Amino acid sequence: MKLLKEKILKEGLVLNNDVLKVDSFINHQIDTALIRALAKEIAANFKADRILTIETSGLPIAFAVAEEMGNLPLTFAKKSESAITGTHTYITEVNSFTRCISSVVTVDKKYIQEGERVLIVDDFLAAGNASLGLVDLCKQAGAKVAGVAVAIEKGFQGGRKKLEGLGITVFSGANIKAFVDNKPVFQDEKLF
Repeated sequence: MKLLKEKILKEGLVLNNDVLKVDSFINHQIDTALIRALAKEIAANFKADRILTIETSGLPIAFAVAEEMGNLPLTFAKKSESAITGTHTYITEVNSFTRCISSVVTVDKKYIQEGERVLIVDDFLAAGNASLGLVDLCKQAGAKVAGVAVAIEKGFQGGRKKLEGLGITVFSGANIKAFVDNKPVFQDEKLF
């Protein structure tokens, strides 16, 4: 998606050829026009009954996609256990690449139904840990994963390969194949 790539080049900040900081337009401050354009791209590529994300950075994108796809129900996995965790919730563990921590994530069983087509939406796909955790929640519910859609993919970290190995379709607005001299190199570009 050209608009997203331009925004990454203009406002994104690569730290130590490892982390891409996009807090000025995706995960701290939101560029609503960009998110709406991304949502249209995602909606054009999938059919679903429900949108699923994980708190918090995926919520703005997931909300826009749910709205674009006809106001689908939007569920988000919570990154903490509560007093009702147990028989009323689906539970999995997710490792965070950027925070270097593991979190227990939960979804109340009434918010993912057996047989539903669930589209997983998030801000980033790196090693695939968050997406794989959400896939696990869908499996526990007996729901079908319609696909995984993300704003930005760090293709060199292998998340897509893991998901596609499970037969899951992956969409990314921008796929970065490498960071060179603290600058992103997109999948459709040559390394210099």
